[in-house]
Amino acid sequence: QVQLVESGGGLVQPGGSLRLSCAASGAILSFNVMGWYRQVPGKQRELVATTTSRGSTNYADSVKGRFTISRENAKNTVSLQMNSLKPEDTAVYYCKLELRFSTYWGQGTQVTVSS
Repeated sequence: QVQLVESGGGLVQPGGSLRLSCAASGAILSFNVMGWYRQVPGKQRELVATTTSRGSTNYADSVKGRFTISRENAKNTVSLQMNSLKPEDTAVYYCKLELRFSTYWGQGTQVTVSS
């Protein structure tokens, strides 16, 4: 059973920082893609950042320069360092694991950026 557990969400003021973490467990292939997506009510889930087990990264234009994704392959963990947060970053953030034939999602963690 593959499980993804996120942590680190919360309430932060504009300009602040948060660090999200996701730990994956179960039967996971050595080569995979992990990433972060976010979603607000009534809107589609959107890409935030992804990283492969080889180290390649991809970011949404809206977060480039502010967010940094990283992973620790041996532990199947992925983190998202979020700096200079804006109110528009408010969303539920989901960890995603992509294997060759399947996709897994975490339960989501709320990030609220508000003064």
